[in-house]
Amino acid sequence: MKPNVLVVEDEDALATLLGYNLEKEGFAPTLVSDGEEALIAVEERMPDVVVLDWMLPKVSGVEVCRRLRSKRETRNVPIIMLTARGEETDRVRGLETGADDYIVKPFSMTELMARIRAVLRRIRPGLAADKLKHGDIILDRVAHRVQRAGREIHLGPTEYRLLEHLMQYPGRVFSREQLLDAVWGSDVYVEMRTVDVHVGRLRKSLIAEGEVDPIRTVRSAGYSLQG
Repeated sequence: MKPNVLVVEDEDALATLLGYNLEKEGFAPTLVSDGEEALIAVEERMPDVVVLDWMLPKVSGVEVCRRLRSKRETRNVPIIMLTARGEETDRVRGLETGADDYIVKPFSMTELMARIRAVLRRIRPGLAADKLKHGDIILDRVAHRVQRAGREIHLGPTEYRLLEHLMQYPGRVFSREQLLDAVWGSDVYVEMRTVDVHVGRLRKSLIAEGEVDPIRTVRSAGYSLQG
């Protein structure tokens, strides 16, 4: 699954260029042009990284960063600030507000992509790793294979994406709506019941006789991979 990068940039030409390069590098970009839109976008779909311009209409980038850091749900979302401000005091202010990295305009796309990958490896290594491991389950993204306790697990494409998403955030509970957005995409209409069906198929594939069910059902909340 492609990491979702929320780009908050009010210069149309730069935003378009960022979106193009992010797609080319294997990311799934979401583009918004002001601070209010950014906060709404985060509520609708949790990004894996936020690329955030300092100077924005309506709500400034610094204020967006401060609000994201003040909420439990978004406290750990990686944030890279973009700005034309180059003075050391401005860089310090951006980092003190909670940004994980800081890049001054003009910058090269190669440098920004490297910064994004570095932040992902440091803060959410599961998004940048070739292999995900949880207990005795191993998901190999390069070979597109899953094993549990050394045996091969054969999954359909939807079950594979579902397991991959859960393994990136072990212990975190996802609602059916969140799983629909993450696995099927927000622009595809799928009934809520479909999530239950695919979780059931995933469980059946993962559990051999005597093994513990790795997926926890949280009543009225959703599903999580047991921590």
